[in-house]
Amino acid sequence: MPPTVMPVLHVPDVRTTAHWYASIGFTIRAVHEELGVIHRASLVLGQSEMLLTSGGRVSTDERRDVDLYITVSDVEEAFARVTPLAELVEGLHDSRYGMREFMVRDCNRFWLAFGQPIRR
Repeated sequence: MPPTVMPVLHVPDVRTTAHWYASIGFTIRAVHEELGVIHRASLVLGQSEMLLTSGGRVSTDERRDVDLYITVSDVEEAFARVTPLAELVEGLHDSRYGMREFMVRDCNRFWLAFGQPIRR
């Protein structure tokens, strides 16, 4: 099996965060719940998986310690789907490293960049 990397985000409210990610296209694969509180949730998007765990803090910082970069096949469609549900950080633009991308903040102020290789 090839190695994989799974980001783990520590968030103040796993249930709310999992549902926010589901609203932008992720699938909630599994949850660990005790006494009505979700402590962990596994989410998938395409071939990628992410884990949310409880214990994170609310942040008002401009930028968090971790950003997620999500490569998509149609960045224009992702922009139309995601931006009504998130705080826009940077609109659609072509980067100097060959990606058409945009950036938003999630419900916990983590930055999410969505990008698609520019076809030349």
